[in-house]
Amino acid sequence: MTEARRIVVKVGSSSLTTAAGGLDADRVDALVDVLAKSRSGGEREVVLVSSGAIAAGLAPLGLRRRPKDLARQQAAASVGQGLLVARYTASFARYGIRVGQVLLTSDDMSRRSHHRNASRTLDKLLAMGALPIVNENDTVATDEIRFGDNDRLAALVAHLVHADLLVLLSDIDGVYDGDPSKPGTSRIAEVRGPQDLAHVEIGSAGKAGVGTGGMVTKVEAARIAAAAGIPVVLTSAVHATDALSGGDTGTYFHATGKRSADRLLWLQHASTPQGSLTLDDGAVRAVVQRRMSLLPAGIAAVEGEFSAGDPVELRDGAGHAVARGLVNFDAKEIPQLIGRSTRELARELGPSYEREVVHRDDLVILHP
Repeated sequence: MTEARRIVVKVGSSSLTTAAGGLDADRVDALVDVLAKSRSGGEREVVLVSSGAIAAGLAPLGLRRRPKDLARQQAAASVGQGLLVARYTASFARYGIRVGQVLLTSDDMSRRSHHRNASRTLDKLLAMGALPIVNENDTVATDEIRFGDNDRLAALVAHLVHADLLVLLSDIDGVYDGDPSKPGTSRIAEVRGPQDLAHVEIGSAGKAGVGTGGMVTKVEAARIAAAAGIPVVLTSAVHATDALSGGDTGTYFHATGKRSADRLLWLQHASTPQGSLTLDDGAVRAVVQRRMSLLPAGIAAVEGEFSAGDPVELRDGAGHAVARGLVNFDAKEIPQLIGRSTRELARELGPSYEREVVHRDDLVILHP
């Protein structure tokens, strides 16, 4: 932890706002104090993934609690995001630190050009000495607006920027082997793999009521990052100093895997399939076992309404999802392609049809 040079820190809504909504300036300043101190030697870079936009917009709009309908959530995010970044900008300015706002959606990050642009922006901000503040673009997101309170987003951003450590901060100081409010439970200091949590019941509700995430989303985010080769510290915001200095706090998730292609991690964990393609047995073997592209000849059926570039599920004959990929054709085009060779399609429909339905570079296996 002390040797980590590039760190992604995620903070939840409940650690930045009051229960009634609205930013708590003292809490924001306290977090900024810790992050600024962590960067003070010049050897460490920090990316902050911050929730709080919707929560910050509640009070200014006269909302007593987080609304359930999407339109008012987006309106609150629109008001709150400006307030959130303005507060961070003023607070970091006390230390002469510039900040840059980066708003992402999971759909954008699955697409090659958008993913490349986001990576380039974050790298350039860090190279220029700025501190990126990342949030999901809640003002336009749909399904993504309920994306686990930015926990999973933080894990994917950590992979995107090649972080050495991910720190998840909330109002809970770690994973416990039972209900932490009851006597006899104890904090789990280290997790070396899924087996360490196999018999632990993970809570799903945050107690503050202004965010969407609970311990379930945090543990899932920690598993995603750890499987991608990034260790994780999960603790409360009040213990942020200890978390960044290697102190004994929270739950430490050891890295369990190696890094994979950045964009494919987003495709696997962040994208929402817009439809599905059912494959014949030969195509399932080609895609899953031989890691080949999906050709029209291997498709047996198509479901859903999607456009070229959208993520779709690839299913076997029993309906099980075996892979996910970005499709190269609209849904309405695919029925005429089913079961036919690319050479035959090129002769009949033109050379643009002599290509894969899903290219192997835009495909991730779900169940190898």
